[in-house]
Amino acid sequence: KCRTGPLDIVFVIDSSRSVRPFEFETMRRFMIDIIGNLDVGPNATRVGVIQYSSQVQNIFSLKTFFTRADMEKAINSIVPLAQGTMTGLAIQYAMNVAFTVQEGARPPHKKIPRIAIIVTDGRPQDRVSEVATQARNAGIEIYAVGIQRADMNSLRAMASPPLEEHVFLVESFELIQQFGKQFQDKLCGADMCLERDHGCQHSCVSSPGSFHCECNPGYRLNADGKTCSPIDACADGRHGCEHQCVSARGVYSCRCRAGYYLNQDKRTCTMIDYCSFGNHSCQHECVSIPAGHRCRCRHGFTLQPDGASCRAIDLCNGVDHGCEFKCVSSEGSFRCECPEGQQLQADGRTCSKCGAGHVDLVMVIDGSKSVRPQNFELVKQFVNRIVDLLEVSPGGTRVGLVQYSSRVRTEFPLNKYHSADEIKAAVMKVEYMEKGTMTGLALKHMVEHSFSELEGARPLSHNVPRIGLVFTDGRSQDDISEWARRAKESGIVMFAVGVGKAVEEELRAIASEPVEQHFSYSADFTTMTHLVENFKLNICPEEGRGETEIRSPCECEALVQFQTNTVAILQSLTERNILWAHSLAQMTARLEALEKQIALKK
Repeated sequence: KCRTGPLDIVFVIDSSRSVRPFEFETMRRFMIDIIGNLDVGPNATRVGVIQYSSQVQNIFSLKTFFTRADMEKAINSIVPLAQGTMTGLAIQYAMNVAFTVQEGARPPHKKIPRIAIIVTDGRPQDRVSEVATQARNAGIEIYAVGIQRADMNSLRAMASPPLEEHVFLVESFELIQQFGKQFQDKLCGADMCLERDHGCQHSCVSSPGSFHCECNPGYRLNADGKTCSPIDACADGRHGCEHQCVSARGVYSCRCRAGYYLNQDKRTCTMIDYCSFGNHSCQHECVSIPAGHRCRCRHGFTLQPDGASCRAIDLCNGVDHGCEFKCVSSEGSFRCECPEGQQLQADGRTCSKCGAGHVDLVMVIDGSKSVRPQNFELVKQFVNRIVDLLEVSPGGTRVGLVQYSSRVRTEFPLNKYHSADEIKAAVMKVEYMEKGTMTGLALKHMVEHSFSELEGARPLSHNVPRIGLVFTDGRSQDDISEWARRAKESGIVMFAVGVGKAVEEELRAIASEPVEQHFSYSADFTTMTHLVENFKLNICPEEGRGETEIRSPCECEALVQFQTNTVAILQSLTERNILWAHSLAQMTARLEALEKQIALKK
């Protein structure tokens, strides 16, 4: 048996009238003998047969039979055509039809040798040289076998090089069977996979005089023609897997990340609903996550350290409640309250105002780079909360704003705007300066310019209080003591507000006496809204008594309320002192008793 690997062989048999019937029988025997020694099959050698005279007839193609018995039966059933000798036409048919993939030839990339065996006894009646060249260029190896009257030049024109291995001339049909054995040895040759160290990583496939390497399913042959690499079926990106693509032996499968399961489409993933298992123990709500589940509380509640139970939040401390006077928490909610004598307004936040006179207020805000843009927006909101406390009008309270960093800039003077809404809108348009912190320079600017009559401050003879509010978040880069002193000597009531890294010593130097009532501090920008309450009690002084004196209808009531509150506070402090003194006397008596016991033991 010929075991040099798979071949695609097509016999091209001359059945012209010059071939007598008994001679044609020897040609049948020639084909059957050669096929009998081939390893035929769909994955081994495939065989096809065509005969020709003045026309071409396909006896069976490469895909028709895969057993020697079926092939032998078909060959024995051939009826010779007995006409002319159109050998060129037969070669054309073999190239264009018989050796196509549609007719059973293996694709070129599989490197299966394509062999045409032409058997003829005469001179062709058409041209063969050009069409034979085309066939050879298409990868068909041609063996030309001439019998008796065959033309040697035609045989040489058809055959593949080297001619001495592909051209055969047999003297008579009687000798063709003996020649068949010699031809078979030439066709099969040695098994190169056994004769040589082929170096194939997976498998070696022999062909006449050569061999090639093949890879197992799921692998592709590398450029060296010997080694193999796994085919990454995921590499082309067309797998459609939602999470992960896994390649194995040339095919792919989709896989989901931990906490998800693969849907029926074998591509998309759905998160596992751990909460549906019913063992989460969450007091309020269960939320599934890829790693399991977590508990979540309803609005107004906070999750406890056990990760399952919930407790109501003190919303007054946890949110910007906006209450003007007092915030009172309740389960999952809060409400605003006003001091005695004032009514809560329709917005549920503010209290009815008592016109406490008129002032000239200049706010000086820190715009240095340490404040940062997001905190500067909170500073502007803080300024507007203070504006909400005031009765702004040309004859009432006037407000000016100054920003400073390494330099000082008047954002708007006292006489620029005449309503709270105008001022608040202007504040929100102020742009952040950044750079340094020259607080001393800002105080100088406030004293020399901001409280000048040119910028809207009312004459001192009108007895309109002048109030300066300085807001800073860090240490000044210049001296503040001189201009802080001058500000207070000029009659300006100074308030100092510090946030974050503000220096208490500097805040106290800026603030008016009594200092404790004129300076405030907050640890960070997000919690400084409570400072507004401090200013509400201090920023509005007594009514002016000058030319534009305005008497408040609430003044008397306010004084009585202040006196009542003060008496209550003093009484509370007195009671605490009495309790403290009583506790101290009890502790002294116990110490004396212990000393006596120690003395007796000695």
